[in-house]
Amino acid sequence: MTDQVAGVPGIDVPRLSSWLAETLPGEEPITAIELLAGGRSNLTYLLRLGDRRVVLRRPPLGHVLPTAHDMRREHTVLSALAGSDVPVPSPLALCTDEDVIGAPFYLMDHVEGRVLRTPEDAVDVTAEEARALSERLAEALAAIHLLDVEQAGLAEFGRPQGYMARQLKRWGRQWEASHPADPGSGTDEAYARLVKRLGERLPADGLTGLVHGDFRLDNALVRLRPKPEIAAVVDWEMSTLGDPLSDLGLTLVYWADAGDTDRAPAAVGSTVTSVPGFLTRREFAGRYAELTGFDLADLDFYVAFGCFKLAVILEGIHARFLQKATVGEGFEQIGASVPVFIERAHRVLDEGAI
Repeated sequence: MTDQVAGVPGIDVPRLSSWLAETLPGEEPITAIELLAGGRSNLTYLLRLGDRRVVLRRPPLGHVLPTAHDMRREHTVLSALAGSDVPVPSPLALCTDEDVIGAPFYLMDHVEGRVLRTPEDAVDVTAEEARALSERLAEALAAIHLLDVEQAGLAEFGRPQGYMARQLKRWGRQWEASHPADPGSGTDEAYARLVKRLGERLPADGLTGLVHGDFRLDNALVRLRPKPEIAAVVDWEMSTLGDPLSDLGLTLVYWADAGDTDRAPAAVGSTVTSVPGFLTRREFAGRYAELTGFDLADLDFYVAFGCFKLAVILEGIHARFLQKATVGEGFEQIGASVPVFIERAHRVLDEGAI
């Protein structure tokens, strides 16, 4: 076994090789495995099978939140979206046998494209290309939310009625599973007050559709030439049927405007959107409203809810970091980012800003 496939965290290479030989007969054996950057949730690996490249997704190591990181769910939605107006990688195979690599996983085709996360990633992106990418991303989000879920075979993919109320309870349970109780903590007090405020503002059931659950620019692979486009939307682990505006709210939480002064210590989301040419948060929301026709009167609630959800997710990642169960770099500041998003949620509710 070569150094390129030996000792890969989260992968039992001999067992995976045997499974691949049975599942994808005719493919060449694994010649290299690379842990792709950016995975603070599910782990993503690039596998080279001779000249072919495929991608493997599996849950994170260590502390895993209940109901999160569902490989079957990701595989199901990718299979349903293949050939639709939503650009996604083509799924290849699903494995639910944890004896293979220690956790469920699935394989999908590799899609050529770039991940734009920081301003340094966009040194060759013109202002015109940045604006076009912003518009293509709004179109991709609108395509997800306008999808005919029955025609796509996703009518039973979730329970849209009461979605936001269940989300509030679900993420509250996730917080309790990750966060050590500290009644004297200012973060605990601010968090409890935020949960109360969100509960009082819960919108009535209205819009329903497919929800990505973590939609942002750096969860997409992009191409700039010959023209800017979204090559694929990835990371569907939290997808379901629900209120599409919850997606928009979280996207705007991640979206950095030029001049923002309240960014979290950890680089969360795509700060590249602060460079010249990218739409502002308000412009992105406006373009989305044009494409969907949805009423955004309660957008401040959805942005605040997105801050709440992201704070809980980061608390879970911080718990894994403390257990030394994270793979990759950039986890040191995750814990310090949690109170930043809780405070931002309060400010959004106070000021009605996004």
